Amino acid sequence: MVSHGRPGAVRKTKKGPTIGTGGHGRKSLEGKGPTPKAEDRPYHKAYKSKELAERSAAKRAGGKGAGTGRTKGKAAEEVVTGRNSVVEALRAGIPAKALHVAIRIEMDDRVRDSLKLATERGIPVMETGKPELDRMTDGAVHQGLMLQIPPYEYADALDLVDETIEKYRRGHIGNAPLFVALDGITDPRNLGAIIRSASAFSSHGVIVPERRSVGVTASAWKTSAGAAVRVPVARVGNLNSALKSMKDKGIFVLGLDGDGDVSLPALTLGRDPICIVVGSEGKGLSRLVRENCDQIVSIPIDSAMESLNASMAVGITLYEVSRQRSS
Repeated sequence: MVSHGRPGAVRKTKKGPTIGTGGHGRKSLEGKGPTPKAEDRPYHKAYKSKELAERSAAKRAGGKGAGTGRTKGKAAEEVVTGRNSVVEALRAGIPAKALHVAIRIEMDDRVRDSLKLATERGIPVMETGKPELDRMTDGAVHQGLMLQIPPYEYADALDLVDETIEKYRRGHIGNAPLFVALDGITDPRNLGAIIRSASAFSSHGVIVPERRSVGVTASAWKTSAGAAVRVPVARVGNLNSALKSMKDKGIFVLGLDGDGDVSLPALTLGRDPICIVVGSEGKGLSRLVRENCDQIVSIPIDSAMESLNASMAVGITLYEVSRQRSS
């Protein structure tokens, strides 16, 4: 009887050295190098914090509200965060796209007022989880409240000028075209105050450059006290080109500067179509803008005072123009 042995057993027929790996398994014993830093490991909390900081820095460097060309541009969508800021923005009538409220938020008077104002204005109220609020606000302190501000719809500057001139010719508006242009103004509160003065003294529009200039942000909306609804803000790719075009259309360009060749009380162009250009408080008018002005107007002030805030200078000048036109 033949024995087949155990199933699967292999009978060794020859003694001798066994076949080795030839060193091929040595790699599996090698280390993987030094442990990466926490901020370089994708699944570590420090890595996510680093990414968030880089995104926030890129957003600040890129700015908000960049437009293109001569066409109507839009600012980047904004958010207002924090209970005080949100309720103040709603009270100021700032246009809003939606109010986001954290799930199971701890109620106080500011939250109640925000919900009431949003409901009265027909603004959608959305319950949002804290992680999603953190993401939408880029990690900013939101206290469970966030207001989405839609992009501002900028007018086309030269179209606005043409429309205003045509309305004046047809007798649809009583006063000659009056515009305010900003040269290097970067503080949104200054822009808001200028829009407010423009509304108070019947200006037909405010013109801002696309680059190195402030846009209509939530802060500008709030400072304007609702005047941004009544006075159109236009954006131009090149302020100097726009000023030249305005001059070709019969509009006098007046620059405000402390070293002006005409004192404001002696201004004789108040009743004519004009565009008042104001520069930043520190640098004033840029060289090219100054060269494109028909007159440089100065406001007499006490010698102890070096200069006026840009929005104050515009307000005083608009008052004088309004006085001349009504007299």
